[in-house]
Amino acid sequence: MKRSQINQAIQTAEALLVELAWRLPDFASWSRDEHARLAERSQWLSARQMGWDVTDFGQGDFAAKGLTLFCLRNGLADQPGERPYAEKLLFVRPGQETPFHAHHDKLEDIIVRGGGTLCVEFTARGAVRDDAPLTDDAITRVDGRAVPLYQGPIRLSAGQSITIPRGVQHRFWGEGEMVLAAEVSQCNDHRDNHFLDGLGRFSAIDEDAPVHRLLWNEGGAT
Repeated sequence: MKRSQINQAIQTAEALLVELAWRLPDFASWSRDEHARLAERSQWLSARQMGWDVTDFGQGDFAAKGLTLFCLRNGLADQPGERPYAEKLLFVRPGQETPFHAHHDKLEDIIVRGGGTLCVEFTARGAVRDDAPLTDDAITRVDGRAVPLYQGPIRLSAGQSITIPRGVQHRFWGEGEMVLAAEVSQCNDHRDNHFLDGLGRFSAIDEDAPVHRLLWNEGGAT
């Protein structure tokens, strides 16, 4: 991705947060100099994958396949004293797909906090756990309501949430307008993303513009 695209994605996300009256912690707007001055804290955050994240999944078409995220809190998997939970914000554009992927270890809920409609679709192909629910009568829960897992996209409006079963391939995209969604889950580890089509999680960056906000995997390295 071009740095200018990443900058624009984050600026668009920031504008949506202003519109919806959401606030982020102070490190969301740190400059490179602030990351350097607060190096110990910056490294602590980066080790936990906390901060901005923008990806086109290595496909080179961010509008079609891409996602902007901000990780608010996270622990280190299987380490004593670390938080066993995580929270992210997801900024999903209309028609912008996060491709089919599954998590072996992580159980998560996705909650629509504002904006447009979030469409979530599941497939029984490519499951990454032997105990994943793959039968035709499998269900998930939308705010406690049982919903068939494999009968097409499940559409969620602001305030609704869905549980993503472990091991099941799922994808999502926005409809109508940009969606602000939250992910509440067990401890997040980017190595637990298993893409159905073997896509990449991170994008190489073409530095065609100055940095607006460092990404989480850039902050601790300053």
